[in-house]
Amino acid sequence: MKIAYFDISGLALITPRRFGDARGWFAETWNQLALAQAGLVLPEFKQDNHSYSQPRHTLRGLHYQRPPRAQDKLVRCSRGRVLDVAVDVRKGSASYGQWVAVELSAENGAQLFVPKGFLHGFLTLTEDCEVQYKCTDIYAPECDGAVAWDSVGIDWGTDTPVLSDKDARAVAFADFITPFQLEG
Repeated sequence: MKIAYFDISGLALITPRRFGDARGWFAETWNQLALAQAGLVLPEFKQDNHSYSQPRHTLRGLHYQRPPRAQDKLVRCSRGRVLDVAVDVRKGSASYGQWVAVELSAENGAQLFVPKGFLHGFLTLTEDCEVQYKCTDIYAPECDGAVAWDSVGIDWGTDTPVLSDKDARAVAFADFITPFQLEG
């Protein structure tokens, strides 16, 4: 597996190796031992999620799950293309409020590791997108939260995304009080 890191600590882009032949290809999307041997030790995952978005420019986010049920996520796009975004909201972090955006697609097979203390969201760049992600804790509605997609300064490439009611009503980043603390 190929692992790339960002200027914002904690985030990692993981691209599994593909083995192809005339039939197509095969890839290990999760291999704890291979990642550890490459220097990336990830926590135990407890829940897998799978979302489908039909219209292009569907935006899901910016979401978080606060402690004590905070989640690390390993995100990949298994159909279509998405712009996947993570925003650092860890109190005490030198990169607080900074964000990373990467394209995840069925073609590139890349996965973004988003640790606790980050807002997460994605915008579909094509119709009929499927996104899958592993989480280190189960969904807890009482810990669920969202920050307005257009309040962090992210260039999403559209001003009129398709939003859920929850995302349309999300609090602005300027009014967000983070429940996360930089660890280590």
